[in-house]
Parts: sequence; structure tokens; C-alpha cells
Amino acid sequence: MKIFNTLSRRKEEFVPLEPGKVKMYVCGPTVYNYIHIGNARPMIIFDTVRRYFEYKGYDVNYVSNFTDVDDKIINKANEEGVDASVISERFIAECKKDMAGLNVKPATTHPQATQEIPGMLDMISTLIEKGHAYAAEDGTVYFRTSSFKEYGKLSHKNLDELQSGFREIKVTGEEGKESAADFVLWKPKKEGEPYWDSPWCQGRPGWHIECSVMAKRYLGDEIDIHAGGEDLIFPHHENEIAQSECANGKPFAKYWMHNGFLNIDNKKMSKSLNNFFTVREISEKYDLQVLRFFMLSAHYRSPLNFSAELMEASRNGLERIRTAAEKLRELEGRAKDQGSGNTGTGTAASGDGAMLEAEAAGAMTKAETAGAMTEAETAGVTQAKELVAKFEAAMDDDFNTADAVSAIFELVKLSNSTADENSSKAYVTYLKETIEKLCGVMGIVTEVKAEALDEEIEALIQARQQARKEKNYALADEIRGRLSGMGIILEDTREGVKWKRA
Repeated sequence: MKIFNTLSRRKEEFVPLEPGKVKMYVCGPTVYNYIHIGNARPMIIFDTVRRYFEYKGYDVNYVSNFTDVDDKIINKANEEGVDASVISERFIAECKKDMAGLNVKPATTHPQATQEIPGMLDMISTLIEKGHAYAAEDGTVYFRTSSFKEYGKLSHKNLDELQSGFREIKVTGEEGKESAADFVLWKPKKEGEPYWDSPWCQGRPGWHIECSVMAKRYLGDEIDIHAGGEDLIFPHHENEIAQSECANGKPFAKYWMHNGFLNIDNKKMSKSLNNFFTVREISEKYDLQVLRFFMLSAHYRSPLNFSAELMEASRNGLERIRTAAEKLRELEGRAKDQGSGNTGTGTAASGDGAMLEAEAAGAMTKAETAGAMTEAETAGVTQAKELVAKFEAAMDDDFNTADAVSAIFELVKLSNSTADENSSKAYVTYLKETIEKLCGVMGIVTEVKAEALDEEIEALIQARQQARKEKNYALADEIRGRLSGMGIILEDTREGVKWKRA
């Protein structure tokens, strides 16, 4: 498995610090509002990375924080006349709802900045003791960038060129700085702001220190992977490296992964351009699985353009996969066992615990030797295994989800062309579980539970059924047309009427 490491600017073979385990930290959102679709991209991408590591048999300790103290949170709290914690807790809950809709698995730990203040005070004290930080007269504590000779190694910038442009919240003047490149570790309180006691002043932490402290507490001094959006490379991740390596005396993260920007109709997402969309707003138009599928349609390091046309294409693509999986489930339900007729793989459609390939191979060998499959079906299994290998090769090559999804589409094509009413149950089950397994790695749910119909639609469907029973086909067709106009598509099957929204 190879990962493009931002630190070295090349693909490197993944070798974990501890065999069989992955320690992974992903920067989470600042919770002052609903998350936007730009926030959603790293959530989806690195959730998929995690899922693939788990599919490969790794034990993943996945940490993603919530920044719950920030100027934007404080400003919103002051506008509403409430405590900042009211705002942050509200939008942490809303963020978790959106993550669930996107099928992003909860992190092993979701630490919050305000709950990690003691650790921040300890790390800042250590940095001061080692000469890497200093306190100004007003109590502001700055990191001394000149003390870390490797500063700039992640962003590949020269310290002499970094005297401005820091994405740092200025709460005091810069007259206390030794250098313009120094950044804030602790800042004095302002009226109307939350604050904590410290040896330097009553105040709150700078933005960068929180991630260094949380990574250390929940993952250790050294971690395997640190990830986030490419906008975080400088200064946030650059500053994290400086803090962590100076405080801990060890390399911080072995691999750094960053996803590309998300544009809207080929323009940068911005409220001023009126092209700023929250995940909640998108959920009013699309199943959030469509948004997830869209995010996986390009390589994570590439810029991605969001548009209505591309979302429609993603919806159609997802529907192709779900239709094929549903067809296989129906065929499986009707098929009779032949020979052993049971692959025994037991894969969960959700992808929470992916089937090990060795188990699949063993199960299929048993089915094949028991005569459960025809020669053509055995050839189909061979093709399917080749597509699984193609999927894994794509994911092993720096998590190329675009090519991995292409392999899934090829598997769908194989299924549609080879599985029918005459197929053995063993063959149908193998195809179904293989599609579910690979989609599970992508976080794509192939089985959608029927939505509750409102009373009017339900009554119309029942009326149509009654009309058909009475052989009043003109009325049945009229009702079908009316339902179609309401966005409800009916399908008459052997098991009865099935429906879906257009």
C-alpha cells in the first residue's frame, strides 16, 4: 500500500509504527454552524481510508476533534445572548447527524478542545521550559519559530519567507512578538469570552495547540497518519509539527495526507458568491449517499468541482449499483439451493466489518467443489475475483477511489449480464456479497429501506391495486400517471408492487 506523503511530496510504502495497527488523526470542524460540503469532503475521504485499513485487517485508532472554542463560536453566542458552550454543543450534535447521513463512522474518540485545557497548559509549559516559547508582558504566549530549525518542512516554505500570511486569530497586538513568524499558544481573555486560568494570564488557547495535545493524549507522541484539507498544510499543520516535535522530542506524524479543494461550478465556495452550501441544505435535494458517492468519484488529492449536473450523474451511478444489488437479493430469495448452496460468508451490507478475502475464497471453494455452480458461473466468480483485485490495487495506490468505483461498476456489469432466474443461489449470493463488501469499504449502502409514504400516496397505490384487481386498467394507468407526476415510480413484480422516488 502506497500513500502520497505531503511531507516528502512522493508516494511512500505504508509501514505502520506498530504492526497491524494504525494511529490516525484527522482535523475536525469548528462547530459554530452546520457543516458545509467543503467540511464533508475530508470527513468522507478519511472515513473511507479508515474503512479500507479495517478491510485490510488493521486495528485503527481514529481520532477526530471538534474545535469548540473560537472567535466565530463566541460571536454567534454573543449574538444569541447565550454561553459559547450552548452554540458548540448544539452544532456538535447537528454535525453528528450530518455525519450519520453521510455514513461517516464515529471516530474512536471525538475530543473537544475545551475539555483538553490541562494538557494544553502542560505542553505550553514544556515548550517554555525548553526555550521554544515565551510569554509577552500581557500574558500572551508565543511559539518561537526560529527555535525549530525544520520549520517549514511540511509546506516546503523557507522561514525567511513566512513573515506574514499566518491564519492566526489576532486577539492582541503583535508588539510582544520576537518575530512576525511566531504564533500564539495562549491568548489573554476579552470581555464576553470564555476563559481559563493559566500561569500567564486568564485566557484561552490558540488554535494550533489543541490538535498537538489531543493527538498526544489519544494516540501518543508519534502517530502514523495525520490528515485534513490542503488548506490546513500552512500554517495549522506546520505549527502542529513545530509544537509537537519540540515538546515531545520525537517525529510527530509519519505520513501526512491532504485532500484537494472543493469548488462550486468551477468557482471557490464563498458566501459572497452565493454558492455556499451546507450538508443539511444538500440533504433537502439529495440522499446524502449521493453526496458521498460524488465525493469518491475523483482522487482525493485532486480538486473537485460540485455542480447539479455532476450530482445527477452521481445519483444515476449510485442507482445503477443499488438496482443491481436489489436484483441479486431478489434472485437470491427465489433461488433454490444446489449442492451446498450457501457461501457462508456472512458479510454485513453496512461494511462495518468487512469479509476477509481468505474466508471468501474458502467459502467459494467449498461451494464450487460441492457442485453448486455451473462452469459458466465458476468463470464468473473468477472474473469477480479479478475485479476485487482491481479494486484493491486502486485503493492500495494512494486510495484511488475513482478507479475503485470503476471496478465496482464492472462488477455490476458482470452481475447484470450473468445472473438471472436460472443462476444458482451460490453464484448469486457470491456476487451480491462481493458488491456489498466493496461498497461497504466505500461507505456506500446498497440496501435502502422503504420510506414511509404519506397517506395520500399510500391511498393512491391501494386504489390502483384495487382497479387492477377489478380489471379497470384505464383507471390503474391514470393513477400510475398521477403518482409519476408526484415523483413516485411504481414497479410491478412477482412479490407485489414496489416503488421508489424519481
